[in-house]
Amino acid sequence: MDVSAPELRLLQELIALPSVNPAFLPAGDPRAGESSVAGFISDLARRTGLSVSTQEVFPGRTNVLARLTPSGPVRHRVLLAPHLDTVGFPNLDTLLVPKLKGDRLTGRGACDTKGCVAAMLSAVLAVARSGPRPSTTEIEFVGLVDEENGQGGSRYYAQHGDRAEFAIVGEPTRLEVVTAHKGDLWLQLKTRGRSAHGATPHLGRNAVLEMARVVELLETRYAATLRRRKHPLLGSPTVNVGVIRGGNQPNIVPDECVISIDRRTLPGETEAGVKREIQALLTQAGLKAEFDNLRLAPCDALETSPELPGVKALCRAARRRRTLGVHYFCDAAPLAAGGIPSVVFGPGDIAQAHTADEWISVKSLRRGTAILERFLRSLE
Repeated sequence: MDVSAPELRLLQELIALPSVNPAFLPAGDPRAGESSVAGFISDLARRTGLSVSTQEVFPGRTNVLARLTPSGPVRHRVLLAPHLDTVGFPNLDTLLVPKLKGDRLTGRGACDTKGCVAAMLSAVLAVARSGPRPSTTEIEFVGLVDEENGQGGSRYYAQHGDRAEFAIVGEPTRLEVVTAHKGDLWLQLKTRGRSAHGATPHLGRNAVLEMARVVELLETRYAATLRRRKHPLLGSPTVNVGVIRGGNQPNIVPDECVISIDRRTLPGETEAGVKREIQALLTQAGLKAEFDNLRLAPCDALETSPELPGVKALCRAARRRRTLGVHYFCDAAPLAAGGIPSVVFGPGDIAQAHTADEWISVKSLRRGTAILERFLRSLE
């Protein structure tokens, strides 16, 4: 194994720079935010001759845009778009020290998704430094912030970035080309009752009891309905009641109860449609619950045609005969919703993401870099 490979050295440097999403750390923690990684990438790209700019998404948190111009006039644009932020705990301080043992490089973000940052940026820099470059296609590396929380970086780029014919979003796909992923809705339902003394519960109306019936309906009849829907790459949509809160103390009949629901969606399903079908099911069962505002933007499902020229070119470079679907969601959907056809691709395995000993295969990292460089050099 070549421990001097530039993509491996780059990934080790990236891991050592903390870029934890601020949502996962106390305010003021010096390890929070993507600024150190963004600055490092900007400096490296400028030194290699790329044109670098930034987009401030939140105060002090910027998308990094590094462009490699073609040898002729710009007629097309392709994006390589990994995210720069990581999750925090568990074991954060230990994982900020990259450790190489055999084929495994361990560290926070090694898999999700600084491995993709290293592979994508290394491929762009290799094309910039030597050999043929596209004649009419501009290549743009886009380091996105906030994927691990609200996807603010990709949503901002979709609204304010330049248009592109194709985007490869960096996530650990085991070097498979992913053209579909599920979406996600977080919903809240509230039941209302009437409070009373615990010694005379018959004088009240228990909101927790009403919600228990709602939960049972969602987890049984509604879940069974969803299992009958099928997508060729994604399987069925799912529902999970993950949080329930109701009441204040045992001797008071609770007058309010709230649940939080995770609803994974298929392409074509919408928030409004999902709410309508849940409300219809509750009405049919004689149950009363109202939707409460969770104030989180939904993530749409992704479905990109495998017949697009960019998808076919990436499949040829990766030597893949078919594309796959995945159950998690990522920045590909906001970019696609903004008019940029997107796929998901990268080294590493999603099974290692967010774990206490997050790691990536060095072999996968090197192969991913080679595939991406081969793809970039194939562009017109």
